[in-house]
Amino acid sequence: MIGTRGAIPLGHLGGLYGTPMKRIFLNLAILDFVALLACFAWGFIFDPSDRQDSAYMVHFHLGVWSTIGNLGVHCLIFIYFLGTGRWVKEVAIAYELPDVPYPRLTRDLKRRTFPPALFAMLVPIATAASGLGAQMREWPGWIHLCLAIATLVINLWAFGIEYRNVRINGGVIDAVLREVERIRAEHGLPTNAETLELEK
Repeated sequence: MIGTRGAIPLGHLGGLYGTPMKRIFLNLAILDFVALLACFAWGFIFDPSDRQDSAYMVHFHLGVWSTIGNLGVHCLIFIYFLGTGRWVKEVAIAYELPDVPYPRLTRDLKRRTFPPALFAMLVPIATAASGLGAQMREWPGWIHLCLAIATLVINLWAFGIEYRNVRINGGVIDAVLREVERIRAEHGLPTNAETLELEK
């Protein structure tokens, strides 16, 4: 029964440690894209035929760490949509909310976000692999260049989709919380904030 449900902790829902998720993601996405762009630009500085060129090591490390950072940013998106989608589903069950619009919308957002995020993770991995192949003169350099350009374009596209869907998902969470407050008020229950204060 609704009357037996406890309060919903609110502090973590908008993001991590009280900071909105869209701001966290935007900052990480910008940082990662700048690192990828720096790696791309640095690739034109060193002489590919000179394996002892110190500029190569800068390009190599920028490539490795920006690719790892890229994986981390997109994995954060996977975790965020899995976690918030599960939360919306469980709150909908607890408060007998219909599947439409909120639980269904979170599932749709997850389905729309995951393919671009996965694609944006795989292309930089292929770019890094082709870079090593080009350095060892096993692969032609133009493959690495084309994949590097694709990495920038695809990640810019994916970041846009992810940011838009994170923003929409934040609105869904706010709407679910408002609906919960309405239901609690209809059943004569204290607000979430009052209940949490009593539980301290």
